[in-house]
Amino acid sequence: MAGKGKEGGVAGAVWKLALPFAQHLGLSIWDVRYEKEGGAWYLRIFIDKPGGVGIDDCEAMSRAVNKPLDELDPIRGSYCLEVSSPGMNRELRRSEHFAAFLGSCVQVRLIRPLPDGTRDLTGVLAGYEGGELTLRNDSGETASLTLRDTAWVRLLEEDE
Repeated sequence: MAGKGKEGGVAGAVWKLALPFAQHLGLSIWDVRYEKEGGAWYLRIFIDKPGGVGIDDCEAMSRAVNKPLDELDPIRGSYCLEVSSPGMNRELRRSEHFAAFLGSCVQVRLIRPLPDGTRDLTGVLAGYEGGELTLRNDSGETASLTLRDTAWVRLLEEDE
């Protein structure tokens, strides 16, 4: 049973459970994912705060949610809990992520290549509305993409 993100499934239940703990610790939840890698299941809680997240924040959040997760028991079977920062090249997945990083440089990996074979695009996130994002390249040209046609959208550091 895979998580469905913030709205439902395992990830949604964990998001609701974890949110008050994160807020109490001065953190926000960037994302929650319940994913299978190889033969193992991982519950990943990505946390954030102004100025960045450190190992102490991750440890505090992990300790705070560990027992309540056992009590809620939203996952059948075993899994590995990971609490971490979304990282410098964080993946943008939700409308609030796109809104927060309008004007920032992003890299987009398309699920299927364009007719010319291009699969990776880089540019400034010029717009986002209703699952449609607009990229602007260095020449000022824009391209509109549907989020569902992307494998991922990641924030890039300015010097990349």
